[in-house]
Amino acid sequence: MQDADTLKEYRKQCQLALDDEFLRKAMDAFATAYRTNRVKAFAGMNEKALIAEIAAAKDAAIARLPELYEEFRHKAEQAGVHVHLAGTAAEANEIICRIAKDHGCRRIVKSKSMTAEETLLNHRLEADGLMVTETDLGEWIIQLRHEGPSHMVMPAIHLSRYQVADLFTDVTRKQQDSDIEKLVKVARRELRGKYIEADMGISGANFAVVETGAIGIVTNEGNARLVTTLPRVHVALCGVDKLTPTLHDALRIIKALPRNATGQAITSYVTWITGANACATGPQGKKEYHIVFLDNGRLALAQDPEFRQILRCVRCGACANVCPVYRLVGGHRMGHIYIGAIGLLLTYFFHGRDKAKNLVQNCINCGACKEVCAAGIDLPRLIKQVHARIQNEEGHPLPSVLLGKVMSNRKLFHTLLKTAKWGQKPVKDGSTGYLRHLPMIFGREQNFRALPVVADKAFRDEWPDIRPRVDQPRYRVALFSGCVQDFVYPEQMKAGVKVMDGHGVAMDYPMGQSCCGLPLVMMGESKAARDVAEQNVKAMDPARCDYIVTLCASCASHLKHAYPKMLADDPQLAETARLFSAKVIDFSSFVSDVLGVDQNDFRPQDGQGKTAYHSPCHLCRGLGVTEAPRQLLRQAGLDYVPSVEEDVCCGFGGTFSMKFPEESRELLNKKLDNVAASGAGELVTDCPGCVMQLRGGAEVRGEGLRVRHIAEALAERKK
Repeated sequence: MQDADTLKEYRKQCQLALDDEFLRKAMDAFATAYRTNRVKAFAGMNEKALIAEIAAAKDAAIARLPELYEEFRHKAEQAGVHVHLAGTAAEANEIICRIAKDHGCRRIVKSKSMTAEETLLNHRLEADGLMVTETDLGEWIIQLRHEGPSHMVMPAIHLSRYQVADLFTDVTRKQQDSDIEKLVKVARRELRGKYIEADMGISGANFAVVETGAIGIVTNEGNARLVTTLPRVHVALCGVDKLTPTLHDALRIIKALPRNATGQAITSYVTWITGANACATGPQGKKEYHIVFLDNGRLALAQDPEFRQILRCVRCGACANVCPVYRLVGGHRMGHIYIGAIGLLLTYFFHGRDKAKNLVQNCINCGACKEVCAAGIDLPRLIKQVHARIQNEEGHPLPSVLLGKVMSNRKLFHTLLKTAKWGQKPVKDGSTGYLRHLPMIFGREQNFRALPVVADKAFRDEWPDIRPRVDQPRYRVALFSGCVQDFVYPEQMKAGVKVMDGHGVAMDYPMGQSCCGLPLVMMGESKAARDVAEQNVKAMDPARCDYIVTLCASCASHLKHAYPKMLADDPQLAETARLFSAKVIDFSSFVSDVLGVDQNDFRPQDGQGKTAYHSPCHLCRGLGVTEAPRQLLRQAGLDYVPSVEEDVCCGFGGTFSMKFPEESRELLNKKLDNVAASGAGELVTDCPGCVMQLRGGAEVRGEGLRVRHIAEALAERKK
């Protein structure tokens, strides 16, 4: 497919992927198996400590790439290696073509190299009349199909064995069986002669070890060893970010790389190549050995304090393996050349904003990629920053500009929300609490869920009447509602107050608070998001409370992690933002861990039906809270039953569900299918956005599933 010029065209391409039944089944099967295998592979290891060590070592290397390059070049040249530094992709291709010409090479075999994909090396070699054969099984398949890789580690994951059998039938002109082992034998037979005939072998490199001048290659097939051994000329192409000071640094990464990539403890082959080896057909009995380092913006990126962590990437592909969006549409639609979360970033820096502008919007911000990243890269935050940067460069769309202006002005924003209850009357269904039909601005594509009406009375307007009076408080708490629970679901906040009441909690609801600003971040309106952050920090004054409690997981994660970064450049606000962040806590953690609420606070179990739980992305990953809500459900006497993939995104993602309704619908239905399979008649969660998505979807499906915020479920059972 061609790259889409507009978001509308890109969505159509994604829809074609959604309609591919085999792709969906293959991705689902892999994603499910991967999660299990990865857990097993890291069992008994301190995974987070290992990742932190890798990140620190990579950061130290990134800070001195030019120095490391010179040291490596000196060491490698002493061992008979020719070392080159290419400033651009075109320059790297030119160097390799010149090497081929100088040494009379006509036939080339390649092992898998994402860097070669980045430079479109094959296209250039073929344009020069050279015969190029990919020898990795997956890469050979997609080369024959004239496609790009759909995964960095498993490039042909999107294809079935039947499609491969048909392809091999065309290539060999003999009918081929779809049995996988037989297909592998066909590939082995077809490729074996290519190694023997080849004049040049081209490989990538996972590591360029400075202390030895050696490269390291990590593979699961033996083709890389044949490519680097049999031909008389070997060229290794790798990014300068693969430079690593010591062998120990490389071995540390190898402890995580295969576990993160495929759930293996170790790959089949780890190959180290030092110097020009003996070769009977080479000059002076030695192999002609070249290493081409590619810059292509990496050295400039290494100087960027915000984005240089991208260069930590070890190319394991795990960010795609756990991404709910990648799972739906595959790598050809969630990437340009590099795929998954890291691909959304690398596309912008290596291939330009035209290739990246649609891709970066197709991130649901669930945080799954960040949680598994072997190098600890904050992928979701950087993706949103790239989106904002692209809009700063190209101009901001009118809807996001208007949203930014409205939300930056709290009084205007709240006035519009309060008056919405009058504007919604023509489309309001008074008996259900939903919009009877969607306004034209939403369109039919949003009809996969029912949308709620704005409440008749905002929580802030009810607060003076319901505020508990506490004479000798144990804790002083500031309540943060966010805009949805203030104006759409005030009953959730009231339920939270009821649960906390009677435990010595003096609660305050600062009226100067507004939306947390996360929707603005999702829309690429970073300046407006910062303005909102400043308003909230000033309104909530962390010095006057022990905790800032919010019943919205998304708000909690954003307040806690984003605010200190957003306001770090303001000397007067930076420390206040840090204190503010430290006091933010989610409702379940506060009730369970701080107040110590237990079964004695609730009525005895009365035999009501099963209850399932959806773990909001920003709670389980953003805040690392997993046990508190489940424990509260059990203590409240609810018959909690686990469902499949409780911690996988429900598909809301705030404005994501408006931009990509087709993908949002699929994620929602998968979630509701899993809940239905558990036999639960009730579903609870800790996020009003998730409630909106799940309750609205359940309403459309008409299966009688009751969806509530956990505070409502607890309040109903409180003594």
